[in-house]
Amino acid sequence: METTASTHHHADAGKAIVLAAVCLAGLMMPLSFTGPAVATPAIARDLGGSPIALAWIVNAFVLAFGSFVLAAGTLADQYGRKRIFRLGVLGFTLLSAVTAFAPNLLVLDLLRGAQGIAAAMAMAGGAASLAQEFDGPARTRAFSLLGTTFGGGLAFGPIWSGLLIEHFGWRAIFLSGTGIGLLVLFVGVPRMRETRDPDARGIDAWGTATFTAALSLLIFGIVTGPQYGWTSPAVLALLGGSLALLAAFVAIERRQARPMLDLSLFRYRRFVGVQLLPLATAVCFVVLLILLPIGFIGVEGYSEIQAGLMMIPLSLPMAIVPFLAGMLARRYPAGGLSAAGLVVAAAGLVWLAAIPLGQQSTAIVWPMLLIGAGTGLPWGLMDDLSVSVVPKERAGMATGIFSTMRLAGEAVALAAAAALLLALTQTGLAQALHEPAAIAAIANDMAAGALDHAAAQLGGEGRALLVAVYADAFRALLLVLAALALAGALAAWLLLRPAAYRACSLIQSTNAPTSGRSATSGRITR
Repeated sequence: METTASTHHHADAGKAIVLAAVCLAGLMMPLSFTGPAVATPAIARDLGGSPIALAWIVNAFVLAFGSFVLAAGTLADQYGRKRIFRLGVLGFTLLSAVTAFAPNLLVLDLLRGAQGIAAAMAMAGGAASLAQEFDGPARTRAFSLLGTTFGGGLAFGPIWSGLLIEHFGWRAIFLSGTGIGLLVLFVGVPRMRETRDPDARGIDAWGTATFTAALSLLIFGIVTGPQYGWTSPAVLALLGGSLALLAAFVAIERRQARPMLDLSLFRYRRFVGVQLLPLATAVCFVVLLILLPIGFIGVEGYSEIQAGLMMIPLSLPMAIVPFLAGMLARRYPAGGLSAAGLVVAAAGLVWLAAIPLGQQSTAIVWPMLLIGAGTGLPWGLMDDLSVSVVPKERAGMATGIFSTMRLAGEAVALAAAAALLLALTQTGLAQALHEPAAIAAIANDMAAGALDHAAAQLGGEGRALLVAVYADAFRALLLVLAALALAGALAAWLLLRPAAYRACSLIQSTNAPTSGRSATSGRITR
């Protein structure tokens, strides 16, 4: 009896160490995500660069993560979750140190892309390890804690980044990731156990290449659209090439006996609903994480530390609400909770749109709290939902699919929101100014947060005019984001409601696959 109790105690301690290691690694991701957003104006002053090049400080990381995480999940299933997690953390740690010494913007953007690949390996291996260690309610709590840790990084990342920039410069934000990575490598990783899928096959090189190229062309087309015109041959070629490569990716995956992206899962409403949740949270929360700091520093006139402080009301709920969501999910359907949260976030966006920018008003604190609290509900549930829709042995694939949709959706949402804001700003400038030749240059400066430089080109009351134009453009953007958040709430309600679960189970039992792959490879398990 004592031996059994001791065994259980050691097993529980081992699971706790795995959870702590993955959560600590998860803390690196929001710091590397929000930090560069706060640092963008400082990087622009130091290294220069166009708005497109500056946008890739964030886009390169998100794009690389979103493009490679699906392949990373496959690698984790085949070669071991612990091994891929260790390699990812090691790569992220080393690249963070190197990025801190980037000599120019091009090198910085390239290193950020490499960081994204390493981060994809770390999170795919880590999340798949959690899925092996925990089951049922314990897994829900584990993933809720991971979401809470991620939220903690989002909550305190901006102020931490602001402090580092203020006292040590923008390069220090990358060195902080190195410190956390070393702690994970020396304390957490050695105590993890290795797991893998015995039926896993090699990486789908052609599928990975076509998907990455399609996503890259799409984002680049969206970012350059306002600069060169949406009907310009270059932009149309980028967008058309993206569609062609996406079609090629689908064709490649359909011919695979065991694809890294199991397209048959998209027949199930619940699976589709899970993939839409990160798209909804991207438009109502992630977009603001990137655009608001630039506006606070460039338009409102805050310092980096002040901008970090102003971001706390938006991100602080993410340190609390995801964990509460896991507890509420024991009594209430995840679909209803997610839909309710997105409705609350949409209300916060509308409220925020009603408050004029450029006046350093503390009134924005309350709608930002509402947006963060509302987004926290689906945020705390969707990671567990993502691995509950496939068999346990395919957890790496499930994590890869969900993380791909999450990061690819965030990349597209960020690019589209920035492009829309730039287009709205250009439209406002065209109505307010009588010098069309200066509009593009002024709009580019505003997009990079260099409002003072843009105002210097106008003189006199130029700054007040530009603030008014930016405020109108940002208000319109917020209303568009609110409409998209409401659409996401409706989708969550329809696709994740309990009736959808029963329908999925019925379809599964009557259409179980019998050839071409294992009978469990496309199963909806919960």
